[in-house]
Amino acid sequence: MFTGILIEKDDQGYRAAIKDIDESVLPEGDVTVNVSHSTINYKDALAITGKGPVVRKFPMVPGIDLVGTVEHSESDKFKVGDKVLLNGFGVGETHCGGLAQKARLKSDWLIPLPKAFSPRQAMAIGTAGYTAMLCVIALEKNGITPDKGEILVTGANGGVGSFSIAILAKLGYKVVASTGRVEQAEYLKKLGAGEVIDRKILSEPGRPLAKERWAGAIDSAGSHTLANICASMKYGGVVAACGLAQGMDLPASVAPFILRGVTLAGIDSVMRPIEDRLEAWQRLGDILDPEVFADISTDISLSEVVATAEALMAGKIRGRVVVNINQ
Repeated sequence: MFTGILIEKDDQGYRAAIKDIDESVLPEGDVTVNVSHSTINYKDALAITGKGPVVRKFPMVPGIDLVGTVEHSESDKFKVGDKVLLNGFGVGETHCGGLAQKARLKSDWLIPLPKAFSPRQAMAIGTAGYTAMLCVIALEKNGITPDKGEILVTGANGGVGSFSIAILAKLGYKVVASTGRVEQAEYLKKLGAGEVIDRKILSEPGRPLAKERWAGAIDSAGSHTLANICASMKYGGVVAACGLAQGMDLPASVAPFILRGVTLAGIDSVMRPIEDRLEAWQRLGDILDPEVFADISTDISLSEVVATAEALMAGKIRGRVVVNINQ
């Protein structure tokens, strides 16, 4: 038996709670990990609260991120005692995830814990920071350098947004942060945003083409926000789209793409090849200063997970939440 968050769905309804879980619940895998830290991402909050169709199998341990120590291995890639890290691959959706003391996983999903980070720091980064790094790499590979102009970051108070700002600012970009919580402007400016704007500017229906402003953008909203971003990109601009907080629709026109040569780069973090993951985590280790973790992340225990997920869905959580599994 081990302790974790278990999501169940039956005749009594949909519910998530901290419970003692039998190891028989764990799915097949060639590596068993003693989990030390996990996180609560937006997708985890959807799963825990039942406000989104995230979980595909029941019962399910949520948690798309985890870090821990290998307890048992049938793989030649990892040995007992190795520190490992996981982001995505359907964990917490179709395969039991990281919000429990134990996880059984496929070795192909794991990477070694980067030497630059402690387990706690790696989870402060988590899928959010890793996704942010993938977005920045997409801008770079499409020729968006700091001299090109302003970079817009939407959902700025969230995990992806917070890390996007910190990474971009450290690399010398001029960052404009869009948020629904403009009262948090000082936090965003401390991370490196040069300007903070209200998300309402972008979230309403707009024109097919607007005045050119952004050289690049990292968007976690989708819907009208993404459409308006595309409409206001500079010639040759690049948008890295990684989320759908406003909606999964895209009420846009082709005008920005065929008249201004705008590139819309889709960012998937869930099934990303291992080589891309290793590159992103190496870059994070090279770029991030240790002090950023104190600004971006807070810590909770496993017993606080369900309540924190509700708060996240209500828009009351800033930055990242690290879950100390054994507290």
